[in-house]
Amino acid sequence: MPTYSVFPRAAAARAPQFRFRWSPCALVCVLAGLPAIGISSAAVAANANASDTAQATPDAPGRALGEVVVTAVHDHSPVQVVADPKQPRQPIPASDAADYLKTIPGFSAVRSGGSNSDPVFRGQFGSRLPLLTNGTNLIGACPARMDAPSSYISPETYDQLTVVKGPQTVVWGPGASAGVVRFDRLPPEFTEPGARLSASLLGASGGRNDQTVDLEAGNAQVYLRATANHSHGQDYKDGNGRRVPSGWDKWNTDVAVGFTPDAHTLLELSAGAGDGEARYGGRSMDGTQFRRDSWGLRFEKQHLTPWLAKLEAQVYRNQADHVMDNYTLRTAPTTGMMAGGMASNVRRTTTGGRVAATLLPADGWQLVTGFDAQRSPHDKRSGTPSLSYDTQAWTRDAKFANWGWFAELGWQASERTRWVGGLRLDQSEAWRYPTSSSGMGGMGGMGGMAAATADNDRDRSAMPSGFVRWEQQLASGATVYAGLGHVQRFPDYWELISPSNSAATAGNAFASLKPERTTQLDVGGQWKGEGWQAWASGYAAVVQDYILFDYVGMASNVRNVDARRAGLELGGSRQLSTAWAAQATLAGTWAQNRSDGRPLPQTPPVELRLGLDYAQGPWTAGALWRLVAAQHRVAQGQGNVVGQDLGASAGFGVLSLNTSYRVNPQLKLLLGVDNLFDKAYAEHLNLAGNAGFGLPGNTRINETGRTWWLRADMKF
Repeated sequence: MPTYSVFPRAAAARAPQFRFRWSPCALVCVLAGLPAIGISSAAVAANANASDTAQATPDAPGRALGEVVVTAVHDHSPVQVVADPKQPRQPIPASDAADYLKTIPGFSAVRSGGSNSDPVFRGQFGSRLPLLTNGTNLIGACPARMDAPSSYISPETYDQLTVVKGPQTVVWGPGASAGVVRFDRLPPEFTEPGARLSASLLGASGGRNDQTVDLEAGNAQVYLRATANHSHGQDYKDGNGRRVPSGWDKWNTDVAVGFTPDAHTLLELSAGAGDGEARYGGRSMDGTQFRRDSWGLRFEKQHLTPWLAKLEAQVYRNQADHVMDNYTLRTAPTTGMMAGGMASNVRRTTTGGRVAATLLPADGWQLVTGFDAQRSPHDKRSGTPSLSYDTQAWTRDAKFANWGWFAELGWQASERTRWVGGLRLDQSEAWRYPTSSSGMGGMGGMGGMAAATADNDRDRSAMPSGFVRWEQQLASGATVYAGLGHVQRFPDYWELISPSNSAATAGNAFASLKPERTTQLDVGGQWKGEGWQAWASGYAAVVQDYILFDYVGMASNVRNVDARRAGLELGGSRQLSTAWAAQATLAGTWAQNRSDGRPLPQTPPVELRLGLDYAQGPWTAGALWRLVAAQHRVAQGQGNVVGQDLGASAGFGVLSLNTSYRVNPQLKLLLGVDNLFDKAYAEHLNLAGNAGFGLPGNTRINETGRTWWLRADMKF
């Protein structure tokens, strides 16, 4: 397939040439979206109006939430947030899931430029916060998390985003001490033969252009759904006018065929693929391949008996095939360990399954019970410009497996009182395969150092997790809750294999690192009145054997410490008139390393968002003022596998504006500007610049300057 990219290639480093990568889905997105502009029918109008009505909030009668650009997402239930990832967001997110999640209070991201950030919730990161797509797990392959799981997720191709805060569920896999994030595509419903198509086009400063298409067709017994997207961005300029290496080009396609022989039965087969490339101003290598291949099969049956409400089962296989090098999207260095150019190809294949049953043992009681399992081997190979990696054989360096049983019970004790509790038991196992040859196939980690055979397999059986939660609806209509949860998390690949002390000759963290144990109290409430609503969530946690990274130069060692964490998220909105509404959210996190007597690293600063929305007829407008405090609670030289604390960070404020106009039921146009005053600022959770681009190695990378964007949403 012909390629055409934005990135300067090494051969043209002195006189940059640019190419643009067209994927098969990019052309489909553009061609499929264009006809929607001129199509009009009564049926389409009815569907559009029904969709808008379904999204209207009870606090704003007659006002469709889908018509307003999302600047902050409010709580949906006591411990759960539900959002529509198809709705436009401001600031415009990058091509991955991390920027979408940042609109939810409590979320932030470890930044490294334009794309593929790593999401952080309440200061927690990595496998503490599993990201699931349609109930399946896709784990990145890079030992430095260049391809975090979020980098393979294109949120706009999903129907529903769900976040469970804290250890308040046990049904979606192990180790979720921070929470669970789920992106789901809902099965389309047809009562008669028909088809639906939605598409969006986005253009923005810095060469940004995105295309997305979602096609559904079927009848009452069978359906076909195809989604595709393409996202492209060039290197952006910060508020000082300095170019930051950050461009990307990515695409995804997914297809699902479903069979619904009756209203209570579903059998769906799905498959998908994606790829891309991204430049990183904060890394010594760029990502030149983000290949994803997925398939899955799921079955659901509802209303089997009066006591068996639902039976569900699924199996899946997700593979991430990632390439990183320092010569394709930049000029290779002439000195140092990677002089002349080096490439690393890493691959991680996750296969898994899940079976669950929903039981109704008595009036007011509901039990969800089942088991899940997954296996995830990791392979690597390396190369140079003259000896391509794809001519080399794969070498396995690690394999992980987990089997878990869960049961979650809900009891409606009275009309206003509900209790929920759950128990989970997991068995986790890890294998490593040290070799006698060093090299860059794994980009660090054991570095090829051999270990004793007995040290190459470790497991942990019957690791318990559980929670109990009380929910109470007050006479005023408010809802309050309190939940206590405990999670034991087995160390992941990045903690057992990647650190420099994972080999037997360098500390043997693989054998000695303990599972992390988190006990957390979650409390909160929601209040609603005439034209206003407010909510609050708070938490306090004791973490035993918290897994911490220590950095000495380029090397990182990992160890266990004891920690304490606490924080809160607040939010509210007020309907000022029939056309105007105001909203505000606040999030803050505190964390302390009790073993070392210093703050826990990589803790995001306090963040306040103030929004003002206008909606009248076909017009909407909005303003977002994002205020982030300075962060002085730092632990220099400590962090996680992605980055470390670089010192204190300054606070900043950024103002963004948007407006939209609905041309007809099929077409909506949106215009916005992010960072209106072209402010130069950097996020606290960030990587330092890379010397290969002439960026200072002890300074955080600045964010995007003023960005204008135009978007068209189409449905028919």
